[in-house]
Amino acid sequence: MKTALLFGSTGLVGGHVLNYLIQNSNYSKIKLFVRSFTGINNPKIEIIKTDFNNLNKHAEDIKGDECFCCIGTTKKKSPNKNEYQKIELDIPKKIAQIAKSNSVKSFFFVSSGYANPKSSGKYLKFKGLVEEEIKNLNFDKIGIMRPSFLLGERQEERVGEKFGIIIFKLLTPILIGSFRKMRPIQSEIVARAMIKLANENIDQSVFESNEISNLVG
Repeated sequence: MKTALLFGSTGLVGGHVLNYLIQNSNYSKIKLFVRSFTGINNPKIEIIKTDFNNLNKHAEDIKGDECFCCIGTTKKKSPNKNEYQKIELDIPKKIAQIAKSNSVKSFFFVSSGYANPKSSGKYLKFKGLVEEEIKNLNFDKIGIMRPSFLLGERQEERVGEKFGIIIFKLLTPILIGSFRKMRPIQSEIVARAMIKLANENIDQSVFESNEISNLVG
């Protein structure tokens, strides 16, 4: 029986990851790292109220078999540049570093399509830099998910993203070949793929949006 560490459980993908972890009999404990206590009540779950500005305080808690990092934000929610960088870059990297130092064997990360550490855009650059850090830490198993537009019920409305999703949905039939990775994907599918990857021997570590869909059939 395994212990899972989950960061970002209130997000679009993270919420589904939590549900699948609860349902999966391979896990006896799920540690949720959250800013404030939630109303979630399940015998598997241990809630850890977390100071994300000082993750070293929680090093003793960041111990288990697998870490699922689904943390993310938007510039609208985090208009301060330093805060945006902290959430998208600094916190995920620190989580990975502490997890590795505690001998966590597997690390799974929700990145983004076209993530690139040399990108001129902050979002794609930060995702790419986190990917590099995870790879360099040499976990026994890593799973980097690079979804395109994520579909699902969000708590907040993102008008620009909503418009982009509509356009890409219309374009989906002609997004073939190398453009398949631009197809929108359900957040629930990304979560299912992460759980499958964690529990099966799959010889691949980075998955583009279309490959995520293929992973769960």
